Amino acid sequence: MSGPGPARADHTARRALGPPVTRPLLVVALTAMLAAAAGTCSAAVPGFVEVQQAHRPSDTWFVDRHGEPLQALRTDLQARRGAWLPLAQFSPALRELAVQGEDRRFWTHAGVDWPAAARSAWANAQGRGAVQGASTITMQLAALLDPALDRPSGGRSLGQKLSQVAAARDIEAGWRKPQILEAYLNLVPLRGELVGVPAAAQALFGKHPSGLDRAESALLVALLRAPSAPAARVTDRACALLAAPPRCERVAALAERVLAGRSHAVQSPTRIAEPRSGEALAPHFARWLSSAPPGVSGGPTIRTTLDARLQRLARQLLREQLAELQGREVEDGAVLVLDNASGEVLAWVGSSGPGLSEAHEVDAVLARRQPGSTIKPFVYGLAFEQGLLTPASLLGDTPADLDGGSGAFMPRNYDHRYRGWVSARTALASSLNVPTARVADLLGADALFDRLQGFGMALSGTGGHHGLALALGSADVTLLHLANAYRSLANGGLWTPVTGRPRGTATAPAPRRVLDTRAAFHVADILADAGARAATFGLDSALVTRGFAAVKTGTSKDMRDNWCIGFTDRYTVGVWVGNAGGAPMRQVSGTQGAAPVWRALVSHLHERQVSRAPRPPAGLVAQALRFEPALEPPRSEWLLAAAPATVPLRVQAGEQVVLQRPAGIAHPRDGTVFALDPDMPSPVQRIRFTGEAGQWWLDGRLLGHGPSLAWAPWPGRHRLALKSADGRVVDQVAFEVRGATVRGSPARGEPARP
Repeated sequence: MSGPGPARADHTARRALGPPVTRPLLVVALTAMLAAAAGTCSAAVPGFVEVQQAHRPSDTWFVDRHGEPLQALRTDLQARRGAWLPLAQFSPALRELAVQGEDRRFWTHAGVDWPAAARSAWANAQGRGAVQGASTITMQLAALLDPALDRPSGGRSLGQKLSQVAAARDIEAGWRKPQILEAYLNLVPLRGELVGVPAAAQALFGKHPSGLDRAESALLVALLRAPSAPAARVTDRACALLAAPPRCERVAALAERVLAGRSHAVQSPTRIAEPRSGEALAPHFARWLSSAPPGVSGGPTIRTTLDARLQRLARQLLREQLAELQGREVEDGAVLVLDNASGEVLAWVGSSGPGLSEAHEVDAVLARRQPGSTIKPFVYGLAFEQGLLTPASLLGDTPADLDGGSGAFMPRNYDHRYRGWVSARTALASSLNVPTARVADLLGADALFDRLQGFGMALSGTGGHHGLALALGSADVTLLHLANAYRSLANGGLWTPVTGRPRGTATAPAPRRVLDTRAAFHVADILADAGARAATFGLDSALVTRGFAAVKTGTSKDMRDNWCIGFTDRYTVGVWVGNAGGAPMRQVSGTQGAAPVWRALVSHLHERQVSRAPRPPAGLVAQALRFEPALEPPRSEWLLAAAPATVPLRVQAGEQVVLQRPAGIAHPRDGTVFALDPDMPSPVQRIRFTGEAGQWWLDGRLLGHGPSLAWAPWPGRHRLALKSADGRVVDQVAFEVRGATVRGSPARGEPARP
């Protein structure tokens, strides 16, 4: 290597220092100058406790309700820092080698190693190779605590150096030596984005600092002086610290493995960090909690509402179920468990995880999907609340051609069968599409949309945009919003937001009523009725549990989404199965896909205490019902004490005959076509309008009142409307009459006598 020879170095030194001086005199002069300057440049420095409390790790640690680690989340993307560790938690080898390599007289000097400073100044003045420094550990700590003392690229000025000396002396005056070394090891920058030995030990070796051996410790200490140095240079310095060839071979191997390819630039940060236990249990939940108000910042350990044991079980059950469905083109799923009373999240599995899903970073708890039939309970709940239906009301399960708002809406049942007259209980429990669409037609799309929004569904668009298809789950929702809406049903129609943090003594948000108590009870009672759902699901399906459980499945169009959501007296459990990319599954129904996971979780949650059915609210009494004709088997039904006696199909209640109404217009059905025979006398040819009692309007003209009305038909297309006493349209249908004018028929529009 080329460089200045001795003569050139001497000349340079003489020109810089003036008359020749001896090395001892230079040492004395520099020592006196620095000591005097240090006494006049002193600045206030923070105390040890203040620095310790201000430390913020780059990862926020999330623990479950019992304190068990769940997940680490990267909240500072500029640097990676670990939690502050006491000195005793750094391995003895690391503590020893740090002092040996950075500051041999650390335990004896008062902040500045004056002899080392003088030797460094003399060597630098003599031009002996690279510029040498003499910063002690205390002086380096002073620069870490005060950004103004940070070393610039061109080196510190004399004023900055003197300020650093003064700060170091102040630290030594107020801190104990172990505190200085502890703070230094926690705060010193290392390779790339790594700050502090705790972060470096985890990132480079996957170890806690207490477990570092001498070779690993030597490599870290070698990085203290030159964090961005090439691996070979770091290896040489580490070997010099150890002075042991066998260990040097291991240091070289370590350096090649952990330093190769790492530059001084900040590495691309990852949002999810590894938890202290090495098990990433709740990455999606941690992301959600960090983004939900009030959010989280780097540093503290966040206690959550999750139960680590339940979280593991939910993840395991989901993965096992998806493994069972191999070959049916389904790879993703999600699970959510809520506490009914508090709204606390007990389990949040956002994905089936690596190995099963190609999109395991996607949080399916928050992904918006079509809910299918899981929306139906809210349709019937609104109809119960408005008094349009009771669970015993009869609905027509026949082909329908409804006005969907933006065009014709022709719902079909899942099994493509029609059952004629069915009760509202059977229609909801057995998840029949056509009766549900007829109920939605009574309610109107706008009213249903507003009610779903009240349940916190956060739907997009408007009721008019979705039309009546809204009742069959056409609008996208999240598992989080849908499960919390079911939790509102479990709580008797009261809605509160979910929470991922224990509220403790904090005031819980006031509940908001979104459904009448009686209507919520009716829905829960129906969803828990295994007999009522048997027509579709059978008596021994994955929806049957040991105690009370109200549950509903749902499958979206083309089998893209499969849901099972339900609640017990204490918990609400929601499960989704499908594909993150939206690809359809192959032959996976609600009871085959999501329901087995749901039932296994419910069984676990109630393995010690059986779930109990809710008590009926005031005003409802159990009445024994018998249908005439026998459309459904006799049963007990919860009805108001004074059930209205109206209209045509009879239901026997105890000793009294209660005429139970079909909702809206029973006959004719929408889209019916009548053909007239001109050779038959007009008194014989009558079309009888039947339904609930009200005002009958045909083509905008009032025909009459009552539960039924006979009308002399007139050829053409007609629109029949049934209105309540206050003029509100209860139901309306369109039908057509074909054929010649009937002989002797009354004038068009004139009602015939019943």
